[in-house]
Amino acid sequence: MISKHHRFSGLGSLRYVFARGNTIRGGSCSLRYHLNQRRDTFRVAVVVSRKVHKSAVVRNRIRRRIYEIVRSQQSSIAKPYDLVITVYSDQLATLPSKELHSLITGLFKKAGVLQ
Repeated sequence: MISKHHRFSGLGSLRYVFARGNTIRGGSCSLRYHLNQRRDTFRVAVVVSRKVHKSAVVRNRIRRRIYEIVRSQQSSIAKPYDLVITVYSDQLATLPSKELHSLITGLFKKAGVLQ
């Protein structure tokens, strides 16, 4: 899990990223990102709706897996980006970890977030 220093707090900052951020769409998830000059580090949120899966256990498993991938890549994120990963499919719960890792890092590279 990533530290609290790298998590969003409050709905207003998420709304700002949804309103002003750029979007990169993958197969079963998307990345919204916005460069935040007011901060010195990045922030990440993972949004998994109840429409994706009814079970909270599965939704939390998807969240934890994505947060772990972001935690492993946090040394490569140099600029203070606000990142929101929105999940659209429950296939990410059973996707092999290497494929999920390549999916998330591919979104980051496409957005230019990674160094």
